[in-house]
Amino acid sequence: MAVIWGIVGLLVGLVISLQLLWPAFNFDLPWLTYGRLRPLHTNAIIFAFGGCALIGTSYYIVQRTCQTRLFASGLAAFTFWGWQLVILLAALSLVFGFTSGKEYAELEWPIDLLIAVVWVSYAIVFFGTIAKRRTPHIYVANWFYGGMILAIALLHIVNSAEIPVTLFKSYSAYSGVQDAMVQWWYGHNAVGFFLTAGFLGMMYYFVPKQAGRPIYSYRLSVVHFWALIFTYMWAGPHHLLYTALPDWAQTLGMIFSVILLAPSWGGMINGIMTMSGAWHRLRDDPILKFLIVALSFYGMSTFEGPALSVKTINALSHYTDWTIGHVHSGALGWVGFITMGSLYYLIPRLYGRTEMWSTKLINTHFWVATIGIVLYVAALWIAGVMQGLMWRAVNDDGTLTYTYIQSVKASMPFYMIRLVGGVLYFLGMLLMFYNMIKTIGQGKSVDVAVPMASAPAHA
Repeated sequence: MAVIWGIVGLLVGLVISLQLLWPAFNFDLPWLTYGRLRPLHTNAIIFAFGGCALIGTSYYIVQRTCQTRLFASGLAAFTFWGWQLVILLAALSLVFGFTSGKEYAELEWPIDLLIAVVWVSYAIVFFGTIAKRRTPHIYVANWFYGGMILAIALLHIVNSAEIPVTLFKSYSAYSGVQDAMVQWWYGHNAVGFFLTAGFLGMMYYFVPKQAGRPIYSYRLSVVHFWALIFTYMWAGPHHLLYTALPDWAQTLGMIFSVILLAPSWGGMINGIMTMSGAWHRLRDDPILKFLIVALSFYGMSTFEGPALSVKTINALSHYTDWTIGHVHSGALGWVGFITMGSLYYLIPRLYGRTEMWSTKLINTHFWVATIGIVLYVAALWIAGVMQGLMWRAVNDDGTLTYTYIQSVKASMPFYMIRLVGGVLYFLGMLLMFYNMIKTIGQGKSVDVAVPMASAPAHA
């Protein structure tokens, strides 16, 4: 389902990128307007594609590293079907215009309640499995998954506190600048925990597994975990620079964002250095290519994020496509590639095969998607810097040099390049789907719970 929802989310993204170039692509239908499809796109990529990947891989990894079956397998099945129901309800409600208007938290209160129930069930299954583990040690990947599960529960429940008015409408329990502060405490930590911590759990399992090497420094991985989860929690105010938020809170968010570079790069270096002595395998192993390029994008995105949170840089970048480029370098490069690499490792093992149906297709997918990402983010970086410079350019008499519509017109060539990059990335996802179907069709289903493979070496 991660692969299927990935295709859906990317397809919606392509439609709205077409609308940025040619607004008539909404066909004058309210359900297809940019304002409705854009939150559908973000929710589909983050919570449908990313969520399915996180829950699925965590269930696999926690069994392998704890050497025991899942706790409450019936509840685990409920989390799958419950999450698919959440996604379906989210898609329908957003298309029909029911929204709370909060970034990454647009869903209305009945769906929010269902999310809470499913997520708590997920926590019970995951931590219950750890509690009955047969090994004294809790492998570091499980720390990242566990931290993600606890943080997302806290973030979702607090930020989604709302007062229902009707079945389809509610109002936030907070108001004014407090609402903004709580929203971006949630919003940035959705990135920090859902899109970072959980996927780092994938990295700490699948990179050493695919490389056939122990993690470079297990001690560094533990330091990475504690430093990351402490620092990330306080970075949210950098989304509210130059707003009504008190200046001390803005500065605090900026400081913690800059500090965040250290643990982030510690994890990136740890993952890449795991390849020491195995770099030659990159020539023939496209799955490793996905995993290592994902780490490279993680390092790049976690350098760019702290930089964009610095007030002087943010004064140029805020509200421009530079920010959009940053988000997509993390989403397409880090989240997308680490997920694809992990699933390429996982799918054949779940269906009793030694490898995917076609290694050549994996390699083609890698290059098509990589070229797509480079075109996509480079176009938005250039467009964003150009927009920021045009918006702040003034004549000698103090009037603005450019009108806003002139900056939009100047951005159009870059939106075309962005569309081409998005199409390439989408085509790569279709190749993955085809490869997955062929692998499943030729495979023989096996029980992955027993016998257990040993946990990745961590000495």
